[in-house]
Amino acid sequence: MATQVRPAVGRFEDFALVVGTKRADAGGCWCMSYRDSRVPNLARPEYMRAECATEPGPGVLAYVDDDVAGWCSVGPRSTYRRLMRSRTLPLLEGPEPWSVVCFVVRPGYRRRGLMHELLAGAVEHARAHGAEVVEGYPIEKGGDKVDVISGYVGTVEAFERAGFHRAAPTTGHSGHRPRWLMRREL
Repeated sequence: MATQVRPAVGRFEDFALVVGTKRADAGGCWCMSYRDSRVPNLARPEYMRAECATEPGPGVLAYVDDDVAGWCSVGPRSTYRRLMRSRTLPLLEGPEPWSVVCFVVRPGYRRRGLMHELLAGAVEHARAHGAEVVEGYPIEKGGDKVDVISGYVGTVEAFERAGFHRAAPTTGHSGHRPRWLMRREL
């Protein structure tokens, strides 16, 4: 299995295959929850099409044998409206971080370690665009199995394995599990 992680710039159709909905009129996140949830459901695909058309793009995509298999949203924290207004995820002093906010792996490609590949690719994408710090807000797994819905933010264990450290506790939760602010200086 050959895996590559590539920026989403110029790859809207692949992005849409991973995070989009089957019907054009269906509601869905389209990776807008943290960016700007005020954007109406039907306008989200075009919003993200524009994001995928400009540097640095909205994130990275994982490909397994040239088939798009996963997605990781990463960008400067200031591009995520929800993070800038968050009462549960603190904003730490220092240079503006790039934030890793979500992962999506398509069915059929799960349980192959793609979250690790996506996180490594997100860090490299941030580094290539001048980031000094990358942070994420994953859940404390605690040895238990994590369901797909709760695990979209990643796990503390995956972030630690990628060289991140626990920078601050948060009051945020996903699936009733506590979240940490994890950081990696580049």
